[in-house]
Amino acid sequence: MLHGFLTAAALTLLVFAALTVGIPDLALIGLILLLAAAGSGVVMNLSYHLKGAPLSKGLVGFHGVLAAGGLLMLVIASLVTRP
Repeated sequence: MLHGFLTAAALTLLVFAALTVGIPDLALIGLILLLAAAGSGVVMNLSYHLKGAPLSKGLVGFHGVLAAGGLLMLVIASLVTRP
C-alpha cells in the first residue's frame, strides 16, 4: 500500500508541475507512461489483490516496463534539459 501512496503523491506533484510551469516533451511522455503504470497498478490492486486471486504475470510485467520506461524518460529529460 505504501508503494501506491508514495507513487500517487509523486505523480500529483509532477502533474501539478506539468500544468503550472510546464515540463519538457520527453518528461511529459515519461509522465504519461507513469500514469499508465499507476493505472495498471490500481487494476492489479482492485481486480486481483483484494479478491485474493493470483496476479497476472503479463500485467505485472507490463506495469514494471511502463514504470521503468517512464522513470528512464524523466531521468533523461532532467539530464539533458538546461535551466
